Amino acid sequence: MTDSRPTTTTNHDPIRLGIIGTGLAVEKLHWPALKRLRDRFEVVAFANRSRPNAEKFAALSGTPIDRYVADYQELLGRDDVEAVLISLPIPLNFPVSRDALQAGKHVLCEKPPGKDAAEGRAFVELAAAHPDRVVLIAENAFYRDDLRLARSLIDGGAIGRVHLVAWRNVSQLIPRPGAFSSTPWRHHPGYDGGPHLDAGVHDVARIRLLCGDADRVSGATQDANTTHGGPSDLALTLRFVSGAAGSYTASYPEIPAPDEPNDLRLYGTEGVLSVAWDTTRLFRPDGTTETHRAEMPDYGFTNEFRNFADAVRDGAPVVGTVVQSWRNMQLVLTGLAAAERGETMPIDPWPDALSADAVPLWRPPGASGLFDGLETAVTREVEGAS
Repeated sequence: MTDSRPTTTTNHDPIRLGIIGTGLAVEKLHWPALKRLRDRFEVVAFANRSRPNAEKFAALSGTPIDRYVADYQELLGRDDVEAVLISLPIPLNFPVSRDALQAGKHVLCEKPPGKDAAEGRAFVELAAAHPDRVVLIAENAFYRDDLRLARSLIDGGAIGRVHLVAWRNVSQLIPRPGAFSSTPWRHHPGYDGGPHLDAGVHDVARIRLLCGDADRVSGATQDANTTHGGPSDLALTLRFVSGAAGSYTASYPEIPAPDEPNDLRLYGTEGVLSVAWDTTRLFRPDGTTETHRAEMPDYGFTNEFRNFADAVRDGAPVVGTVVQSWRNMQLVLTGLAAAERGETMPIDPWPDALSADAVPLWRPPGASGLFDGLETAVTREVEGAS
């Protein structure tokens, strides 16, 4: 099913957006989303310490180069900037967001909300201290249409009570020109956990969207990658608030790995759900298999900006809150600590209680369905016993 209605409906003036950092994430992820939402956002200023990078963004986006400033503090001082997108190396997320909030700007910041647990907690407190400003941490997994579809199947009882969660995700990680792995700050990271605090928080976000919070974790680490800082391998054993048991293994080796499904599997009392890129398969006890595919224009980034715009203009609730992204990084960091200590560790419930329904399911405002007004094509096929 394809919904061909317009992708945005608003009578508001576009949000006057300043972009701080115009590197790969903006080029590959954020600008394509903003381009789809030209009636919701206008880039009125952008900052980058590198003039060549700024010129590259200006050419890509068609934004006049006279809107460029080298110093992000100059951007924050401008009255015509009402909100900022912060897309910088992880160690800068918290301090630059703090400056932006103190300057009175709404903030959409890349994940995670800090380089370590102390900064993550401080970011939670920072956002709470500015209740009149919208703060969204850019965790696109919460907004991906394929994962929202999978979550709706779980909420609808398709597999009954989830009792086991299993995911092994293995992907070679070496510097490649033009890829995120090429950025020097990832090779010698000034943050805990290496690739697990960078890419792994996306995995945890998927798990939490579909399964809720874990409340206990144990783990082990290994390192088999000389090109990136931090352990390449993290294997966690989880117990969820719901009572489900779980395992999560992430590996970023230096050598190529054989092709693997890398699907997240949820085992329920009434069926099994396999969640992979774009495709969710529901295996029923009668031998039938339902295959659901969500063909998306991107992996949740446009929906993420929609949520931000609706929150700024209409007060809509934010799904990708600082607390939600704190929970993602918290599970990674607690798992790393448990591995180092050789212990099973509880997940600290601060600042709110842990929940079996941790992440709200985002829907377009006013929508009766998951995909009303979106460019997503959803298909369903059934195979097996009749």
